[in-house]
Amino acid sequence: MAAELFEGHYVWHPAADDRVLASVCVDVRAGRYRYAQEVLAETRSDFALRAHRSLVLASEAAGTDLVEQWLAEETTPESMLMWARVAVQRAMRAADARDERAETLERIALTACDRAAALAPDDPTPWVAKLTMARLHRLRDPAPQGLLTSPPGPWRLFSHVLSLDPWNREGHHRFLSFFFTRHGGSVNAAWDVAAFLSQRAPADSALRLLPLVALVESYNPTQLLADRVWEQPQWRSTTLAAYRNWLPTVAGYRFTPVLDLAYLAHALVMAQCEFEARAVFAAMGPYASRMPWSAFGDPAEQLSRARRACGLPVPGPA
Repeated sequence: MAAELFEGHYVWHPAADDRVLASVCVDVRAGRYRYAQEVLAETRSDFALRAHRSLVLASEAAGTDLVEQWLAEETTPESMLMWARVAVQRAMRAADARDERAETLERIALTACDRAAALAPDDPTPWVAKLTMARLHRLRDPAPQGLLTSPPGPWRLFSHVLSLDPWNREGHHRFLSFFFTRHGGSVNAAWDVAAFLSQRAPADSALRLLPLVALVESYNPTQLLADRVWEQPQWRSTTLAAYRNWLPTVAGYRFTPVLDLAYLAHALVMAQCEFEARAVFAAMGPYASRMPWSAFGDPAEQLSRARRACGLPVPGPA
């Protein structure tokens, strides 16, 4: 799917150019779930689209009782998955806010994930949702051979996701985030895991961008020459390989993978590969994501700064 042209403003909605999903988000905000059932049911054999749509819809529904109403009316793989997604979002928000209800909400979320998985045993998405909560208890399964730091983590749960969908994008990102320093991990472990996982993936996979995600997570503006790290040969090589091998596949996606494109565009600009970055921004069209830009300041300002470096137009003053 080709993104639309940039017409002077950024579109921050996570549905991006999945117009069907965007319209269903409006329904969900209004308390209607009928079309949510339909747009999720059509993704039963497309796990990437199922993950994307269920996550976006859950972010719209988490502050309402829509999922509870839906479950009271019907029990389908879609209503159960949405319950799991919403329950996990509520549990994570409560844990991060140190809410006294956090443990109760986590138990509800675990139950919801298990029931969704039981109803659709071939669907990796409930297991991916469960993986999101792994950092709450710092699961410590031993790492497989081949990692320099051998970091313990939720390897068994992750392995089950891979048994259902070997290149599951969200599963890889959820797993990698377990090792981020802000979640109790370390810079070296995150780099190690990102390199290990990306090297396993096909050359044209978006998972080849995982090291760039880990690099943004490790960014420390107080370090000497922090902004020059992307120019180092290993990072420049990783970035240009993703540009050559993965970017051409984006035209075949059913929705614009805005977040992955943003990490690639950011890395290319930081590596002073502005010519290549222009093509990535063209693939993004007007769609924008907070990350990776928010790691460096105001996301809109940082995105505009990167586009200017490539000689591209940016939104005018509000």
